Amino acid sequence: MSDRVFTVLDLIDLDLKEHNSLNLRCIAGRKGLSRSIDIPDLNRPMGAIMGFFEGFAFQRIQLFGQGESAYLHQLQNDGQISAIEEMFNYPMPCCIFTHNNTPHKEFLDIAEKSQCPILQTDLGSADFSARIMRILSRVFSPRQIVHGVLVEVYGLGILIQGDSGVGKSETALELIHRGHRLVADDVVEINCIHGNTLMGAGANRIIGHHMEIRGPGIINITHLFGVRAIRDRKEVQLVVELEEWDSNKNYDRLGSEDHTIEMLGVNIPKLTVPVKPGRNIPIIIETAAMNERLKSMGYHAAREFNKNILKWIESDAARSVFFGQEDVI
Repeated sequence: MSDRVFTVLDLIDLDLKEHNSLNLRCIAGRKGLSRSIDIPDLNRPMGAIMGFFEGFAFQRIQLFGQGESAYLHQLQNDGQISAIEEMFNYPMPCCIFTHNNTPHKEFLDIAEKSQCPILQTDLGSADFSARIMRILSRVFSPRQIVHGVLVEVYGLGILIQGDSGVGKSETALELIHRGHRLVADDVVEINCIHGNTLMGAGANRIIGHHMEIRGPGIINITHLFGVRAIRDRKEVQLVVELEEWDSNKNYDRLGSEDHTIEMLGVNIPKLTVPVKPGRNIPIIIETAAMNERLKSMGYHAAREFNKNILKWIESDAARSVFFGQEDVI
């Protein structure tokens, strides 16, 4: 669970678009909008409104679909609301009604009295459940703030890291000029989704898609290169570490060994690129991106090269032995 305090008001105020939109509005219990949502899960409270509270998962968001709404109206017609009053004695985060269903006045009055937010959406139960679970899994996922530049190169999310002044932003700017896309510059927020996927985005949406370049200063990538040059989020699939060239250090020239870095419990491929005058770092990163995609498809160029060299050595040695024996005969 995330250590972030996430309230019902935060849920309503989420900036969600298109297939992620929840279309939520509060119809009662506004005084309780500051209630926190502590568990990223839903509960269908049919048992509770029937008066059965054994194992009632009141800590979760309570979702009222077509069946629950119809039963509530039946209770109203029969004048049986004791179970509803009992339900609101539990500190539920909120109740959400799908299909634009509106509960009866007695239900809303009890909710107002207990200061429990009642929300409404025009989405169906299945669609809404899928959307909110996807959103809550992101909100409550483990997160980490890292310094670097996150770019998308040939569809691959690459996090460029390195010491200050090594040329991270300048490298990313050249990649953008070549047609690739910027996700975040300088401060990147990484979320671990489902325990095995790292999603990166700008830590500050207000200054997102701006870059600091020594010389020109702050530039707006969207205005300079257009919307094709940016995206809001991207999976981190490769970490490129830029470092000043050290003549005393032995660098891996073949790339036969795969190096990784652990972030939030997930191992990500890592490539160290030494920087010195004359090296074209952007084209090296482009090549690394294409090579990484080949690896994901099962082709490892360095290992294939080693395998071919060994075959050549073995075949050449075998020929030497054969011709040596011919000479003896």
